[in-house]
Amino acid sequence: MGQALGCVQVDQSNVAIKEHFGKFSEILEPGCHCLPWCLGYQIAGGLSLRVQQLDVRCETKTKDNVFVTVVASVQYRAVADKASDAFYRLTNAREQIQSYVSDVIRASVPKLELDSVFEQKNDIAKSVEEELEKAMSTYGYEIVQTLIVDIEPDVNVKRAMNEINAAARMRLAANEKAEAEKILQIKKAEGEAESKYLSRLGIARQRQAIVDGLRDSVLAFSENVPGTSAKDVMDMVLVTQYFDTMKEIGASSKSSSVFIPHGPGAVRDIAVQIRNGLLQGNAAHI
Repeated sequence: MGQALGCVQVDQSNVAIKEHFGKFSEILEPGCHCLPWCLGYQIAGGLSLRVQQLDVRCETKTKDNVFVTVVASVQYRAVADKASDAFYRLTNAREQIQSYVSDVIRASVPKLELDSVFEQKNDIAKSVEEELEKAMSTYGYEIVQTLIVDIEPDVNVKRAMNEINAAARMRLAANEKAEAEKILQIKKAEGEAESKYLSRLGIARQRQAIVDGLRDSVLAFSENVPGTSAKDVMDMVLVTQYFDTMKEIGASSKSSSVFIPHGPGAVRDIAVQIRNGLLQGNAAHI
């Protein structure tokens, strides 16, 4: 803004305060204006209509006795129609706004606990904005927006909060790990039980098939060879199985089987022992 030869220029987004012999005359809009200084007219000052921002740091205490520093960001501007009020009625708008913000924060935060302060910061910002709007509108200022941009607890409190959070997460992780291990053990036990069941079912079916085969063989042999008894057939089957087993062991080069002294005649003794055991078992049931 400059003044020369009775003319003055007002820049864009600004207004100038024109006085006549020290008394307010009018508000000059952006542009070029005639200012006959010889007749007592002068420019008392100017105001910017741009949105300005003021960051206010306020230390206070919560309901649970934790000291915190609340940082509020206030965006404000002078109203063109009320530029005279903003210029004449208020000496320092920034200090005035800072005082109102600190007053509202110190009245609101002590009613809340620390966790609630973080949760309700928007409500605190709204309270600050409403109070500022009522107070600053009489001085020709408009409050555009108020934000609570940061809440800073004491360093020791912040460290304790982080430790509590870390401990809670570790406890949750331990519970989840234990639950996963429990599920694995249950599934493993179920799998082993199912495997044993199927194995035993297979063995039972195998033995049933062997019995059925032996029975068919005994019946067929008795029919085709007259004069033979079931005992004779079983003795022959045992001897045949004995020689098959010996053949398989002899064919293996890495066999680690150990035999006690025996001979082919021992097969008959084994058959006798099996029959005696079956007879004793049947007698015990009777």
